Amino acid sequence: MKKISVAIICYNEEKKIERTLKSIDWADEIVVVDSFSTDKTLEICKKYTDKVYQHSFESHIQQKNIALDYCTHDWVFSIDADEVVTQELKQSILQIKNSELIEEYDGYYVSRIIQYLGKWIKYTQWYPDFKLRLFRKVKAKWGGIDPHDTILLEGKTSRINGKLLHYSYDDISAHLRTIDLYTSIMSKEYWKRGKKASVINLTLRPLYAIFKSYILKRGFLEGKQGIIISLLDGYYVLLKFAKLMEYDLEKQQ
Repeated sequence: MKKISVAIICYNEEKKIERTLKSIDWADEIVVVDSFSTDKTLEICKKYTDKVYQHSFESHIQQKNIALDYCTHDWVFSIDADEVVTQELKQSILQIKNSELIEEYDGYYVSRIIQYLGKWIKYTQWYPDFKLRLFRKVKAKWGGIDPHDTILLEGKTSRINGKLLHYSYDDISAHLRTIDLYTSIMSKEYWKRGKKASVINLTLRPLYAIFKSYILKRGFLEGKQGIIISLLDGYYVLLKFAKLMEYDLEKQQ
């Protein structure tokens, strides 16, 4: 029987993280890397694990790789502080853990579903949302473009039954704050990589993001939530490239 470490990074998540920790009571080890929270996050985490570490936040990718390094078992399940493992997903993980399936693959994708304004979203670009969350440690590392981290895995993968519940934004204001933060991070990363913001980036791409989410991904079936999500998906794209253009203009001065 293989042992599984669960890795979490967090910062000021006192309202949500206990729900997360309760849902991973099956873990053989829980590793928490905190970015010096100022609320009760650390106090809550220490009720569930003694492996709580603090590290100054550098980037999402860096922070998750630090958490991965602290994990001592061969297999790791990564979860965010606003996510919850359902009973079905828990049973699927335990079934894999206790069988030879854990040797057949190097990673497993989990289906994540997001709650938004009181509703579980099953359309728009937000669903289906498959995330590689259970993986063999020696075959994996976190990469991607900040803040959108992703596991880079060398090996075979499969999917696992059960949902990962994502309690995302408490309200639209929280959603807008996240968009502002994430687009600032991502536009800087784009600029470092030599990307440019064109007129098409600022016009057609935001419009296509709205069209894709609301029409192609049937966001209209989500009612009011679908309209808001689709419009803010377009706003995200617009703001990302507008900030990229801003950086470019600043460097030209």
